[in-house]
Amino acid sequence: MSTKRLYHLLALLMVFALTISACAPAATEAPAATEAPAATQAPAATEATAATEAPAEVVTITYFIDDNATNVASATNQIAAFETANPDIKVEMETHPGGSDGDNLVKTRLATGEMGDVFRYNAGSLFQALNPQENLLDLTNEAWQADVIDSFKPTVTAGGRIYGAPEEAAMGGGVLYNKKIYAELGLSVPKSWAEFMANNEKIKQAGKVAVIQTFGDTWTSQLFVLADYYNVQVAVPDFAEKYTANQAKYATTPAALKSFQRQEDIFKGGYLNEDFGSAKFDDGLRMVALGEGAHYPMLTFAIGGIAQNYPDNLADVGFFAMPGDDAAKNGLTVWMPAAVYIYEGTTHPEEAKRFVAFLASTAGCDARSAANGATGPYLIKGCTLPADVPPAVADLLPYFQIDGATAPALEFLSPIKGPSLEQITVEVGSGIRTAADGAALYDEDVKKQAEQLGLPGW
Repeated sequence: MSTKRLYHLLALLMVFALTISACAPAATEAPAATEAPAATQAPAATEATAATEAPAEVVTITYFIDDNATNVASATNQIAAFETANPDIKVEMETHPGGSDGDNLVKTRLATGEMGDVFRYNAGSLFQALNPQENLLDLTNEAWQADVIDSFKPTVTAGGRIYGAPEEAAMGGGVLYNKKIYAELGLSVPKSWAEFMANNEKIKQAGKVAVIQTFGDTWTSQLFVLADYYNVQVAVPDFAEKYTANQAKYATTPAALKSFQRQEDIFKGGYLNEDFGSAKFDDGLRMVALGEGAHYPMLTFAIGGIAQNYPDNLADVGFFAMPGDDAAKNGLTVWMPAAVYIYEGTTHPEEAKRFVAFLASTAGCDARSAANGATGPYLIKGCTLPADVPPAVADLLPYFQIDGATAPALEFLSPIKGPSLEQITVEVGSGIRTAADGAALYDEDVKKQAEQLGLPGW
């Protein structure tokens, strides 16, 4: 019997007893001294009941992300802010490795029905490989979509429906560089590949590491190829269209083959750190921040990791776009942000939607910036950058202010991105495979994926 019902029964018994007493002869009435104290009367019992009422039920959802330290720090901050504003929802973070191992795990979890309620993953071509219409919750009609910049939406759209929300800032692909080394050696920021290689030679002759590579995290090996796409598009404006239609190849398009050739040239020049084969992403951040190396080809989201781990050296790191053949046509390859998605099989769709809505809000942007600082422009309306952005972010922003100075990375213009690229670029960057062989092998890797997607012309 509940406490409330017990007190109600006691109150009825007391009323019943008083009624019996009123009907009895006066000689049998209970003396005043035996009346129950006021503290035991029913109203006090009712107050006790209110004090013991249970709080509302808390629903737990899971958030599955890669284990990159920058992203984990952001997620930790975002979850804390969300739970404060939504005390009826608890978010548990789960992590997976980056690169192809993480890609395979995400796909495996979706295939086996073991995916977390909400998960963070790439937009663009890798999103298309997730079979979104079957595996993801349709978010087209969510109110917050009105605040998402329109240019992002096609990167998370399949079959005319939108399945994701941007989780981070837009990124540039290029080269982080140590400004102190540049000042010490009197170097200027290069706008052509010839200028870049001349800088590398001067840095090497000064006894320093010219180019940092971190093949221990294989995904980092792709930047020379992927960040060079702006230069490919300048030379072959319709490359993405022809590439998707199986009418252009990396191995047979000179401008595209150069993306692999440049990585081979860096290895042959002897410009790499000795531990390039085993060094990890975090090692690369340390080296460029502390001046242990001059150049680190990377996406600008990595600025957040430097802000978190080496705040005293944040001002020592700058950024420039991957140089091409012509300094007069220098420009930036842009990555759309990673997105957050809701697993179609979630048992808590409404709670998951509330979490995604938070991540796609100004509060979500602010929580991310508070964790890692500003790393680039957000694609949520109303999200702003702090006035004191790091120098590398300040170096990034002018490209967005010049007409024609940016181009989306190829994976946002074509649904094709071969899953083995990072293994191939490790081999090319390590001198194991020539650039020509690497490009040809990647063309075969792409063919397999295009056939799986059922693209015409393949």
